[in-house]
Amino acid sequence: MKGHLMYKDNNSAREIIEMQEEDGSWGIFHTLSEPNKNPLTTEQALRRLQVLGFDINDKCIRKSVDYMTACLIGDKEIPDLKEKTHDNQIFRDMMLSTWIRKFTKDNKMANEVALKWSKIISHAFQTQSYNHDAYLKSYEQTFGKKANGDRLVDFVNYYQVSLIGGLLSAEIEKKVLNHILNHRNGIYYIGYRKKLSELPIEFTSKQTVKFLACIEHLKDYTCLESELDNVVKWIYKNAHDKQWDLGTKCKDKIYMPLSDTWRSKENRVKDSTYFVRKILDVIKG
Repeated sequence: MKGHLMYKDNNSAREIIEMQEEDGSWGIFHTLSEPNKNPLTTEQALRRLQVLGFDINDKCIRKSVDYMTACLIGDKEIPDLKEKTHDNQIFRDMMLSTWIRKFTKDNKMANEVALKWSKIISHAFQTQSYNHDAYLKSYEQTFGKKANGDRLVDFVNYYQVSLIGGLLSAEIEKKVLNHILNHRNGIYYIGYRKKLSELPIEFTSKQTVKFLACIEHLKDYTCLESELDNVVKWIYKNAHDKQWDLGTKCKDKIYMPLSDTWRSKENRVKDSTYFVRKILDVIKG
């Protein structure tokens, strides 16, 4: 999308790249357990850099993808403490594969992990709606063990939702997307803890940014436009002279702001418009 280059050279991007370690990571991958020692996780760094327009053609991203690939194949280990509530290896492989595929679909092992999850979730939607028992049974058959931990028992979170996009049949995808949009707690790990079928009350808010971020993470689903017509109408309803202003309260330090400063309203409107147009592009395919 035009405009991303103006954000790749800002202070936020430079600071993050300067903190990247030689192995391509930013230390802890997922859980920020010591914020004074590790100011951000590898996931947080990658998410922010992606928002600012960085992709696999940038050195910092290539280094990180190489690092994650090494962790996925077992040559390296992410330094995170093992979580007792999850099956750590399955959860780790899922996280790493998601982030690798965010930047490239040309990674054999990450693609294999994604295909496993697409088959598990496809089995859960063989009937008209989601069958949780079928999901758990398919999970156990695939991994040789029962699902352990809420993020593996419930697939509507950032990782599985991102992994399976573009890998489902048209019939299954439509049912899966409907289930995701109507999940009562939204997409876990994004921070919008409401149904995506329900629009935010206030357009100029952090909730709107999180809501639109959830939509962006569905970009590989081919039937978005037909399912999100209400979102498109709502977005255009809040336009002013073909531009958008998400307001001063929308700063979350991930998606907003994009510019180094919002001292001028012009920068805020520019950032808001760039972000909103990117979501419209996602919906319209």
